[in-house]
Amino acid sequence: MGGNLGCHRSLPADPADARQRGRKFSATCSFAHVSAHNPERLNVNAASEEELMTLPGVSRAIARAIVEHRARIGGFRKVEDVALVSGIGAAKLQLIKPEICVSSRRSNNNNNTTDPREQEHRASVTHSWTSSFHPNSPTARSELHLPPGGPAHMTSERPDVQPAPCARHGKPVVRVATWDLQRCSSDKANNPGVKEVVCRTLLERDIKLLAVQDLADQQALDKFCTELNQPTLSSVCNWKGPRGMWKCAASGKPTGDSCIGSEYSGFLWDSSAGIQLKEAVVLESAVANGNGNDAQPKAYLGHFSIGSSELTVLNVHVKPPSTPKQQNGRSHKSDEVKAHRLSPGLQETLRGVKNVLVVGGFGLPPDSAQFEPLKKEKLSALVPSSVNTNISTKAPQGSSCMDNIWASRSIKKLYTGHCLVVREGLTNPWIPDNWSWGGVASEHCPIVAEFYTDYTNEKMTKEPMHNGSNVAVVERDDLTPKHER
Repeated sequence: MGGNLGCHRSLPADPADARQRGRKFSATCSFAHVSAHNPERLNVNAASEEELMTLPGVSRAIARAIVEHRARIGGFRKVEDVALVSGIGAAKLQLIKPEICVSSRRSNNNNNTTDPREQEHRASVTHSWTSSFHPNSPTARSELHLPPGGPAHMTSERPDVQPAPCARHGKPVVRVATWDLQRCSSDKANNPGVKEVVCRTLLERDIKLLAVQDLADQQALDKFCTELNQPTLSSVCNWKGPRGMWKCAASGKPTGDSCIGSEYSGFLWDSSAGIQLKEAVVLESAVANGNGNDAQPKAYLGHFSIGSSELTVLNVHVKPPSTPKQQNGRSHKSDEVKAHRLSPGLQETLRGVKNVLVVGGFGLPPDSAQFEPLKKEKLSALVPSSVNTNISTKAPQGSSCMDNIWASRSIKKLYTGHCLVVREGLTNPWIPDNWSWGGVASEHCPIVAEFYTDYTNEKMTKEPMHNGSNVAVVERDDLTPKHER
Protein backbone atom coordinates (compact mmCIF):
# COMPACT_ATOMS: atom_id res chain seq x y z
CA MET A 1 0.00 0.00 0.00
CA GLY A 2 2.73 2.46 0.93
CA GLY A 3 2.47 6.11 1.70
CA ASN A 4 3.62 7.65 -1.58
CA LEU A 5 0.94 10.07 -2.70
CA GLY A 6 2.71 11.18 -5.82
CA CYS A 7 1.93 14.74 -4.74
CA HIS A 8 2.85 17.56 -7.10
CA ARG A 9 2.39 20.47 -4.72
CA SER A 10 4.28 23.68 -5.25
CA LEU A 11 3.44 25.78 -2.25
CA PRO A 12 4.26 29.48 -2.34
CA ALA A 13 6.83 30.52 0.23
CA ASP A 14 4.20 32.74 1.79
CA PRO A 15 0.42 32.94 1.26
CA ALA A 16 0.82 36.59 0.33
CA ASP A 17 2.81 35.51 -2.73
CA ALA A 18 -0.35 33.98 -4.14
CA ARG A 19 -2.05 37.37 -4.08
CA GLN A 20 0.92 39.06 -5.74
CA ARG A 21 0.75 36.63 -8.64
CA GLY A 22 -3.02 37.03 -9.03
CA ARG A 23 -5.87 34.68 -8.11
CA LYS A 24 -5.47 30.99 -8.66
CA PHE A 25 -8.67 29.89 -10.30
CA SER A 26 -10.37 26.66 -9.30
CA ALA A 27 -9.34 23.47 -11.04
CA THR A 28 -13.00 22.81 -11.84
CA CYS A 29 -14.59 23.81 -15.12
CA SER A 30 -16.98 26.44 -13.80
CA PHE A 31 -15.65 29.96 -13.53
CA ALA A 32 -19.07 31.61 -13.23
CA HIS A 33 -18.52 32.33 -9.53
CA VAL A 34 -15.74 34.83 -10.20
CA SER A 35 -17.09 38.35 -9.95
CA ALA A 36 -17.70 39.93 -13.34
CA HIS A 37 -16.72 43.33 -11.93
CA ASN A 38 -13.45 42.20 -10.39
CA PRO A 39 -12.29 38.94 -11.98
CA GLU A 40 -9.49 38.47 -9.45
CA ARG A 41 -11.88 38.13 -6.50
CA LEU A 42 -13.85 35.03 -5.64
CA ASN A 43 -17.55 35.44 -4.84
CA VAL A 44 -17.96 33.54 -1.57
CA ASN A 45 -21.75 33.58 -1.97
CA ALA A 46 -21.56 31.38 -5.04
CA ALA A 47 -18.19 29.58 -4.99
CA SER A 48 -18.05 25.81 -4.73
CA GLU A 49 -15.95 23.87 -2.22
CA GLU A 50 -13.32 23.25 -4.88
CA GLU A 51 -13.05 26.96 -5.65
CA LEU A 52 -12.93 28.00 -2.00
CA MET A 53 -10.03 25.60 -1.48
CA THR A 54 -7.87 27.79 -3.73
CA LEU A 55 -7.97 30.57 -1.12
CA PRO A 56 -4.97 30.95 1.23
CA GLY A 57 -5.26 28.68 4.26
CA VAL A 58 -8.66 27.22 3.29
CA SER A 59 -8.69 23.44 3.58
CA ARG A 60 -11.53 21.22 2.39
CA ALA A 61 -12.98 21.14 5.91
CA ILE A 62 -13.04 24.94 6.10
CA ALA A 63 -14.44 25.20 2.56
CA ARG A 64 -17.25 22.87 3.53
CA ALA A 65 -17.87 24.88 6.68
CA ILE A 66 -18.19 28.04 4.56
CA VAL A 67 -20.71 26.37 2.27
CA GLU A 68 -22.74 25.01 5.20
CA HIS A 69 -22.73 28.34 7.06
CA ARG A 70 -23.71 30.16 3.86
CA ALA A 71 -26.65 27.81 3.36
CA ARG A 72 -27.85 28.29 6.94
CA ILE A 73 -27.84 32.11 6.84
CA GLY A 74 -28.97 32.47 3.23
CA GLY A 75 -25.74 34.07 2.03
CA PHE A 76 -23.13 36.51 3.35
CA ARG A 77 -24.10 40.19 3.39
CA LYS A 78 -20.57 41.51 3.73
CA VAL A 79 -17.07 40.07 3.55
CA GLU A 80 -16.58 40.44 7.30
CA ASP A 81 -19.39 37.89 7.91
CA VAL A 82 -17.05 35.15 6.70
CA ALA A 83 -15.10 35.53 9.96
CA LEU A 84 -18.06 33.89 11.76
CA VAL A 85 -17.47 30.60 9.95
CA SER A 86 -15.90 27.91 12.13
CA GLY A 87 -12.19 27.71 11.28
CA ILE A 88 -11.90 31.24 9.82
CA GLY A 89 -11.80 33.91 12.51
CA ALA A 90 -10.32 37.40 12.23
CA ALA A 91 -6.76 36.36 11.44
CA LYS A 92 -7.62 34.08 8.52
CA LEU A 93 -10.17 36.59 7.22
CA GLN A 94 -7.41 39.19 6.87
CA LEU A 95 -5.44 36.64 4.83
CA ILE A 96 -8.23 35.89 2.35
CA LYS A 97 -10.02 39.26 2.39
CA PRO A 98 -8.07 40.71 -0.58
CA GLU A 99 -9.12 37.71 -2.69
CA ILE A 100 -12.86 37.48 -1.96
CA CYS A 101 -15.98 39.51 -2.58
CA VAL A 102 -19.66 39.21 -1.66
CA SER A 103 -22.50 39.37 -4.13
CA SER A 104 -26.23 38.92 -3.64
CA ARG A 105 -26.15 36.21 -6.29
CA ARG A 106 -26.50 32.78 -4.70
CA SER A 107 -24.75 29.54 -5.56
CA ASN A 108 -25.25 28.67 -9.20
CA ASN A 109 -24.32 25.06 -9.69
CA ASN A 110 -26.75 24.66 -12.57
CA ASN A 111 -24.96 27.33 -14.58
CA ASN A 112 -28.18 29.32 -15.30
CA THR A 113 -26.55 32.73 -15.00
CA THR A 114 -28.03 35.45 -17.15
CA ASP A 115 -24.97 37.70 -17.19
CA PRO A 116 -23.79 37.62 -20.85
CA ARG A 117 -20.22 38.40 -19.85
CA GLU A 118 -20.09 35.40 -17.54
CA GLN A 119 -21.79 33.19 -20.14
CA GLU A 120 -19.22 34.19 -22.76
CA HIS A 121 -16.34 33.64 -20.33
CA ARG A 122 -17.62 30.24 -19.23
CA ALA A 123 -18.22 29.17 -22.85
CA SER A 124 -14.66 30.05 -23.80
CA VAL A 125 -13.26 28.13 -20.83
CA THR A 126 -15.44 25.10 -21.52
CA HIS A 127 -14.39 25.13 -25.16
CA SER A 128 -10.75 25.06 -24.15
CA TRP A 129 -11.35 21.80 -22.30
CA THR A 130 -13.05 20.09 -25.24
CA SER A 131 -11.18 18.84 -28.27
CA SER A 132 -12.90 18.57 -31.64
CA PHE A 133 -10.42 15.91 -32.73
CA HIS A 134 -10.56 12.18 -32.17
CA PRO A 135 -9.86 11.73 -28.45
CA ASN A 136 -7.29 8.98 -28.96
CA SER A 137 -5.25 10.90 -31.53
CA PRO A 138 -2.01 12.68 -30.55
CA THR A 139 -3.43 15.87 -32.06
CA ALA A 140 -6.40 15.77 -29.70
CA ARG A 141 -4.21 15.43 -26.63
CA SER A 142 -1.97 18.29 -27.73
CA GLU A 143 -5.04 20.47 -28.31
CA LEU A 144 -6.50 19.76 -24.86
CA HIS A 145 -5.90 23.15 -23.27
CA LEU A 146 -6.03 23.64 -19.53
CA PRO A 147 -7.46 26.75 -17.86
CA PRO A 148 -5.07 29.20 -16.14
CA GLY A 149 -4.16 28.97 -12.48
CA GLY A 150 -2.74 25.49 -12.13
CA PRO A 151 0.39 23.68 -13.33
CA ALA A 152 1.64 24.56 -16.79
CA HIS A 153 1.39 20.98 -18.05
CA MET A 154 -1.08 18.17 -17.44
CA THR A 155 1.50 15.66 -16.24
CA SER A 156 1.16 13.27 -13.35
CA GLU A 157 2.88 10.22 -11.96
CA ARG A 158 0.90 7.04 -11.57
CA PRO A 159 2.04 4.37 -9.11
CA ASP A 160 3.88 1.32 -10.40
CA VAL A 161 1.14 -1.23 -9.79
CA GLN A 162 1.55 -4.92 -10.53
CA PRO A 163 -1.25 -6.32 -12.73
CA ALA A 164 -4.01 -7.86 -10.64
CA PRO A 165 -4.31 -11.63 -11.01
CA CYS A 166 -7.18 -12.88 -13.16
CA ALA A 167 -7.33 -16.04 -11.07
CA ARG A 168 -6.26 -17.44 -7.71
CA HIS A 169 -5.72 -21.14 -7.14
CA GLY A 170 -6.96 -21.72 -10.67
CA LYS A 171 -10.29 -19.95 -10.07
CA PRO A 172 -11.30 -16.65 -11.73
CA VAL A 173 -11.78 -13.66 -9.43
CA VAL A 174 -13.63 -10.33 -9.51
CA ARG A 175 -12.81 -7.18 -7.55
CA VAL A 176 -15.52 -5.10 -5.85
CA ALA A 177 -14.83 -1.69 -4.32
CA THR A 178 -16.44 1.21 -2.48
CA TRP A 179 -15.43 4.86 -2.63
CA ASP A 180 -16.81 7.97 -0.92
CA LEU A 181 -16.10 10.65 -3.55
CA GLN A 182 -17.04 13.47 -1.18
CA ARG A 183 -19.64 15.83 -2.69
CA CYS A 184 -18.77 14.78 -6.23
CA SER A 185 -20.70 17.01 -8.62
CA SER A 186 -20.51 16.99 -12.41
CA ASP A 187 -18.22 19.99 -12.07
CA LYS A 188 -15.85 18.09 -9.80
CA ALA A 189 -16.01 14.99 -12.01
CA ASN A 190 -15.03 17.17 -14.99
CA ASN A 191 -11.86 18.23 -13.21
CA PRO A 192 -9.17 16.40 -15.25
CA GLY A 193 -7.23 15.54 -12.10
CA VAL A 194 -10.22 13.97 -10.34
CA LYS A 195 -11.24 12.19 -13.54
CA GLU A 196 -7.75 10.75 -14.03
CA VAL A 197 -7.48 9.56 -10.42
CA VAL A 198 -10.86 7.79 -10.48
CA CYS A 199 -10.48 6.19 -13.93
CA ARG A 200 -6.86 5.11 -13.56
CA THR A 201 -7.51 3.70 -10.08
CA LEU A 202 -10.32 1.54 -11.47
CA LEU A 203 -8.11 0.29 -14.31
CA GLU A 204 -4.90 -0.18 -12.32
CA ARG A 205 -6.60 -2.03 -9.47
CA ASP A 206 -8.76 -4.10 -11.84
CA ILE A 207 -11.94 -2.98 -10.08
CA LYS A 208 -15.01 -4.33 -11.87
CA LEU A 209 -17.81 -3.08 -9.62
CA LEU A 210 -17.63 0.20 -7.70
CA ALA A 211 -20.18 1.54 -5.20
CA VAL A 212 -19.97 5.33 -4.92
CA GLN A 213 -21.25 7.56 -2.12
CA ASP A 214 -21.80 11.31 -1.69
CA LEU A 215 -22.65 12.34 -5.23
CA ALA A 216 -23.83 15.95 -5.42
CA ASP A 217 -25.82 15.24 -8.58
CA GLN A 218 -26.95 12.22 -10.57
CA GLN A 219 -24.89 13.02 -13.67
CA ALA A 220 -21.46 12.93 -12.00
CA LEU A 221 -20.91 9.21 -12.64
CA ASP A 222 -21.60 9.74 -16.35
CA LYS A 223 -18.34 11.71 -16.62
CA PHE A 224 -16.24 8.80 -15.36
CA CYS A 225 -18.21 6.25 -17.41
CA THR A 226 -17.70 8.25 -20.61
CA GLU A 227 -13.98 8.72 -19.95
CA LEU A 228 -13.51 4.99 -19.39
CA ASN A 229 -15.33 4.11 -22.63
CA GLN A 230 -14.18 7.08 -24.73
CA PRO A 231 -10.93 8.30 -23.14
CA THR A 232 -9.69 11.84 -23.74
CA LEU A 233 -7.01 12.15 -21.04
CA SER A 234 -3.62 10.95 -22.23
CA SER A 235 -3.01 8.78 -19.16
CA VAL A 236 -6.30 6.96 -19.71
CA CYS A 237 -5.72 6.72 -23.48
CA ASN A 238 -2.28 5.21 -22.84
CA TRP A 239 -3.54 2.50 -20.49
CA LYS A 240 -2.15 -0.79 -21.85
CA GLY A 241 -4.39 -3.21 -19.99
CA PRO A 242 -8.01 -4.21 -20.69
CA ARG A 243 -10.48 -1.31 -20.62
CA GLY A 244 -13.82 -3.07 -20.33
CA MET A 245 -17.27 -1.74 -21.24
CA TRP A 246 -18.58 0.46 -18.45
CA LYS A 247 -22.08 1.27 -17.31
CA CYS A 248 -23.36 3.40 -14.43
CA ALA A 249 -26.51 4.00 -12.42
CA ALA A 250 -27.34 6.68 -9.85
CA SER A 251 -30.17 6.67 -7.34
CA GLY A 252 -33.32 8.29 -8.73
CA LYS A 253 -34.03 9.73 -5.29
CA PRO A 254 -31.66 11.38 -2.80
CA THR A 255 -30.10 8.99 -0.30
CA GLY A 256 -29.28 11.84 2.10
CA ASP A 257 -29.89 15.54 2.66
CA SER A 258 -28.03 18.36 4.35
CA CYS A 259 -27.97 22.14 4.33
CA ILE A 260 -25.59 21.89 1.36
CA GLY A 261 -28.07 19.95 -0.77
CA SER A 262 -29.23 16.48 -1.71
CA GLU A 263 -26.87 13.55 -1.84
CA TYR A 264 -27.05 10.59 -4.19
CA SER A 265 -25.41 7.17 -4.40
CA GLY A 266 -24.48 5.13 -7.43
CA PHE A 267 -22.79 2.13 -9.03
CA LEU A 268 -20.19 1.91 -11.79
CA TRP A 269 -19.41 -1.50 -13.30
CA ASP A 270 -17.63 -3.25 -16.16
CA SER A 271 -20.23 -5.20 -18.14
CA SER A 272 -17.50 -7.11 -20.01
CA ALA A 273 -16.71 -8.86 -16.72
CA GLY A 274 -20.10 -10.57 -16.81
CA ILE A 275 -21.69 -8.07 -14.39
CA GLN A 276 -25.31 -7.04 -14.91
CA LEU A 277 -27.49 -4.81 -12.75
CA LYS A 278 -30.89 -6.45 -12.45
CA GLU A 279 -32.55 -3.94 -10.12
CA ALA A 280 -31.65 -0.85 -8.09
CA VAL A 281 -33.85 0.70 -5.39
CA VAL A 282 -33.55 3.24 -2.60
CA LEU A 283 -34.58 1.76 0.74
CA GLU A 284 -36.83 4.36 2.32
CA SER A 285 -36.38 5.25 5.99
CA ALA A 286 -39.45 5.26 8.20
CA VAL A 287 -37.87 7.61 10.74
CA ALA A 288 -38.01 11.38 10.28
CA ASN A 289 -36.82 14.26 12.41
CA GLY A 290 -38.79 17.30 13.55
CA ASN A 291 -38.07 19.17 10.32
CA GLY A 292 -39.70 16.49 8.23
CA ASN A 293 -36.39 15.30 6.82
CA ASP A 294 -35.19 11.74 7.12
CA ALA A 295 -33.14 11.35 10.27
CA GLN A 296 -31.37 8.31 8.88
CA PRO A 297 -29.55 7.94 5.55
CA LYS A 298 -31.11 5.70 2.93
CA ALA A 299 -29.30 2.73 1.48
CA TYR A 300 -29.09 2.27 -2.28
CA LEU A 301 -29.61 -1.42 -2.96
CA GLY A 302 -28.37 -3.06 -6.13
CA HIS A 303 -29.14 -6.63 -7.24
CA PHE A 304 -26.34 -7.80 -9.52
CA SER A 305 -25.57 -10.99 -11.40
CA ILE A 306 -21.94 -11.95 -11.95
CA GLY A 307 -21.79 -14.95 -14.23
CA SER A 308 -24.24 -17.43 -12.76
CA SER A 309 -24.01 -15.97 -9.24
CA GLU A 310 -26.24 -13.36 -7.59
CA LEU A 311 -24.86 -10.50 -5.51
CA THR A 312 -26.77 -7.96 -3.42
CA VAL A 313 -24.90 -4.75 -2.63
CA LEU A 314 -26.20 -2.25 -0.06
CA ASN A 315 -24.54 1.09 -0.68
CA VAL A 316 -24.70 3.24 2.48
CA HIS A 317 -23.30 6.56 3.64
CA VAL A 318 -23.43 7.14 7.40
CA LYS A 319 -22.21 10.53 8.62
CA PRO A 320 -19.63 10.51 11.44
CA PRO A 321 -20.38 12.33 14.70
CA SER A 322 -19.22 15.94 14.86
CA THR A 323 -17.42 17.52 17.77
CA PRO A 324 -19.52 20.01 19.78
CA LYS A 325 -18.39 23.62 19.63
CA GLN A 326 -16.36 24.95 22.52
CA GLN A 327 -17.40 28.24 24.15
CA ASN A 328 -15.58 29.51 27.22
CA GLY A 329 -14.03 26.09 27.64
CA ARG A 330 -17.41 24.35 27.73
CA SER A 331 -19.08 22.22 25.11
CA HIS A 332 -22.72 22.81 24.32
CA LYS A 333 -24.91 19.75 23.82
CA SER A 334 -27.16 21.70 21.48
CA ASP A 335 -24.27 21.92 19.03
CA GLU A 336 -23.44 18.23 19.26
CA VAL A 337 -24.42 16.18 16.26
CA LYS A 338 -24.62 12.46 16.89
CA ALA A 339 -23.56 9.98 14.27
CA HIS A 340 -26.27 8.70 11.97
CA ARG A 341 -27.23 5.15 12.72
CA LEU A 342 -27.98 2.39 10.29
CA SER A 343 -31.61 2.33 9.21
CA PRO A 344 -33.75 0.09 11.46
CA GLY A 345 -35.14 -1.59 8.34
CA LEU A 346 -31.69 -2.56 7.13
CA GLN A 347 -31.53 -5.66 9.32
CA GLU A 348 -34.89 -6.81 8.01
CA THR A 349 -33.71 -6.29 4.43
CA LEU A 350 -30.64 -8.42 5.05
CA ARG A 351 -32.52 -11.27 6.68
CA GLY A 352 -32.64 -14.33 4.46
CA VAL A 353 -30.71 -12.77 1.58
CA LYS A 354 -27.58 -14.60 0.43
CA ASN A 355 -24.38 -13.15 -1.00
CA VAL A 356 -24.74 -9.71 0.57
CA LEU A 357 -22.18 -6.92 0.75
CA VAL A 358 -22.89 -3.80 2.82
CA VAL A 359 -20.41 -1.22 1.58
CA GLY A 360 -19.71 2.49 1.94
CA GLY A 361 -18.84 5.13 4.48
CA PHE A 362 -19.86 4.24 8.02
CA GLY A 363 -18.31 7.17 9.91
CA LEU A 364 -16.97 4.92 12.69
CA PRO A 365 -14.70 1.85 13.00
CA PRO A 366 -16.38 -1.57 12.77
CA ASP A 367 -16.02 -2.32 16.48
CA SER A 368 -18.52 0.47 17.32
CA ALA A 369 -21.81 -0.46 18.95
CA GLN A 370 -23.97 0.87 16.11
CA PHE A 371 -22.95 -2.05 13.91
CA GLU A 372 -24.63 -4.67 16.09
CA PRO A 373 -27.46 -5.10 13.52
CA LEU A 374 -24.89 -6.20 10.94
CA LYS A 375 -23.19 -8.54 13.37
CA LYS A 376 -26.53 -10.10 14.34
CA GLU A 377 -27.04 -10.99 10.69
CA LYS A 378 -23.62 -12.70 10.72
CA LEU A 379 -21.90 -10.06 8.59
CA SER A 380 -18.23 -9.36 9.22
CA ALA A 381 -16.11 -6.33 8.34
CA LEU A 382 -13.22 -6.95 5.94
CA VAL A 383 -11.29 -3.86 7.09
CA PRO A 384 -10.31 -4.02 10.81
CA SER A 385 -10.62 -1.02 13.11
CA SER A 386 -6.83 -0.67 13.24
CA VAL A 387 -6.62 0.20 9.50
CA ASN A 388 -7.22 3.84 8.54
CA THR A 389 -9.31 4.55 5.47
CA ASN A 390 -9.01 8.35 5.22
CA ILE A 391 -6.21 10.31 3.56
CA SER A 392 -4.86 13.81 2.99
CA THR A 393 -1.64 15.33 1.69
CA LYS A 394 -0.72 16.20 5.30
CA ALA A 395 -1.61 12.75 6.66
CA PRO A 396 -1.01 10.22 3.84
CA GLN A 397 -1.46 7.30 6.25
CA GLY A 398 -4.78 8.63 7.55
CA SER A 399 -6.07 8.81 11.10
CA SER A 400 -9.35 6.89 11.32
CA CYS A 401 -11.29 3.91 10.00
CA MET A 402 -14.53 5.20 8.44
CA ASP A 403 -15.11 3.13 5.28
CA ASN A 404 -15.62 -0.60 5.02
CA ILE A 405 -17.02 -3.66 3.27
CA TRP A 406 -19.21 -5.97 5.36
CA ALA A 407 -19.70 -9.48 3.94
CA SER A 408 -22.38 -12.04 4.71
CA ARG A 409 -21.42 -15.61 5.61
CA SER A 410 -22.35 -16.94 2.16
CA ILE A 411 -20.28 -14.37 0.26
CA LYS A 412 -17.45 -14.76 2.77
CA LYS A 413 -17.02 -18.29 1.43
CA LEU A 414 -16.14 -16.73 -1.93
CA TYR A 415 -13.77 -14.17 -0.40
CA THR A 416 -10.17 -14.76 -1.49
CA GLY A 417 -8.81 -13.08 1.64
CA HIS A 418 -7.42 -10.14 -0.33
CA CYS A 419 -8.67 -6.71 0.72
CA LEU A 420 -6.87 -3.47 -0.10
CA VAL A 421 -7.12 0.12 1.14
CA VAL A 422 -5.77 2.04 -1.85
CA ARG A 423 -3.52 4.97 -0.87
CA GLU A 424 -1.30 5.47 -3.89
CA GLY A 425 -2.25 7.45 -6.97
CA LEU A 426 -5.02 9.46 -5.28
CA THR A 427 -3.50 12.91 -5.93
CA ASN A 428 -3.13 14.89 -9.10
CA PRO A 429 -1.48 18.25 -9.89
CA TRP A 430 -4.81 19.64 -11.12
CA ILE A 431 -6.73 19.00 -7.87
CA PRO A 432 -6.79 22.03 -5.53
CA ASP A 433 -5.14 21.52 -2.16
CA ASN A 434 -5.64 24.35 0.31
CA TRP A 435 -4.02 27.37 -1.41
CA SER A 436 -1.97 25.25 -3.76
CA TRP A 437 -2.49 22.25 -6.06
CA GLY A 438 -1.80 18.54 -5.99
CA GLY A 439 -4.61 17.55 -3.62
CA VAL A 440 -6.50 14.28 -3.20
CA ALA A 441 -9.61 13.43 -5.22
CA SER A 442 -11.35 12.59 -1.95
CA GLU A 443 -10.40 12.38 1.69
CA HIS A 444 -11.65 8.79 1.63
CA CYS A 445 -9.63 5.90 0.21
CA PRO A 446 -11.22 3.33 -2.09
CA ILE A 447 -11.64 -0.08 -0.44
CA VAL A 448 -11.16 -3.11 -2.71
CA ALA A 449 -12.13 -6.72 -1.94
CA GLU A 450 -11.61 -9.78 -4.13
CA PHE A 451 -14.03 -12.68 -4.60
CA TYR A 452 -14.07 -15.91 -6.56
CA THR A 453 -16.43 -16.07 -9.54
CA ASP A 454 -17.36 -18.61 -12.20
CA TYR A 455 -17.15 -16.04 -15.00
CA THR A 456 -14.13 -15.83 -17.29
CA ASN A 457 -13.41 -13.39 -20.10
CA GLU A 458 -12.93 -16.38 -22.40
CA LYS A 459 -16.71 -16.42 -22.72
CA MET A 460 -16.51 -13.05 -24.50
CA THR A 461 -16.29 -14.27 -28.09
CA LYS A 462 -17.28 -10.97 -29.70
CA GLU A 463 -15.25 -7.78 -29.80
CA PRO A 464 -16.84 -4.62 -28.35
CA MET A 465 -18.83 -2.54 -30.84
CA HIS A 466 -17.04 0.48 -32.23
CA ASN A 467 -18.27 3.68 -33.79
CA GLY A 468 -15.87 3.60 -36.73
CA SER A 469 -13.26 5.74 -34.97
CA ASN A 470 -11.66 2.94 -32.96
CA VAL A 471 -13.57 4.10 -29.87
CA ALA A 472 -15.81 1.74 -27.95
CA VAL A 473 -19.43 2.90 -27.94
CA VAL A 474 -20.56 4.28 -24.59
CA GLU A 475 -22.95 2.01 -22.78
CA ARG A 476 -25.14 3.42 -20.05
CA ASP A 477 -27.57 1.78 -17.73
CA ASP A 478 -31.17 2.23 -18.84
CA LEU A 479 -32.71 1.98 -15.39
CA THR A 480 -35.34 4.61 -14.73
CA PRO A 481 -36.86 5.87 -11.48
CA LYS A 482 -39.59 3.22 -11.86
CA HIS A 483 -37.20 0.87 -10.06
CA GLU A 484 -37.22 3.16 -7.01
CA ARG A 485 -39.64 2.46 -4.22
